[in-house]
Amino acid sequence: MKPYARFEISGIHQLDKVAATLAGLWPRHSIFAFFGPMGAGKTTLIKELCAAWGVTETVSSPTFSLVNEYESADNASVYHFDFYRIEKLSEVYDIGYEHYFFSGYPCLIEWPEIIGQLLPEDCVEIHISYGNQDNDRLIEVYLPA
Repeated sequence: MKPYARFEISGIHQLDKVAATLAGLWPRHSIFAFFGPMGAGKTTLIKELCAAWGVTETVSSPTFSLVNEYESADNASVYHFDFYRIEKLSEVYDIGYEHYFFSGYPCLIEWPEIIGQLLPEDCVEIHISYGNQDNDRLIEVYLPA
């Protein structure tokens, strides 16, 4: 499948272009799944995306709480999930994931592969991989079919 957008960046100073592209996909798309190895920059990109939506709160990975809620400039909720520590899908059911996923508000999901079967079909996939140099990243955005 061909990506909707492809970015080869050499540092976080170039994430604003990626974030602007992703920000423009909402409200048509509300579920954003961020794939990539540990340390690839999922949370860093999510911070930049939240800034593009006007979130002024501190954005951090909800590793232990599973979900953080932020408020955008237009008073929309933005939900940020981190499923890295999930051991059983029942934990995701326990937080009432359906309330978030089907709210129409942006849901930004780190480690989505852990809950793969619960991801809606209309989710936007963002794949981040390492490049040749330490700060190089390849970021590919895939829209749902």
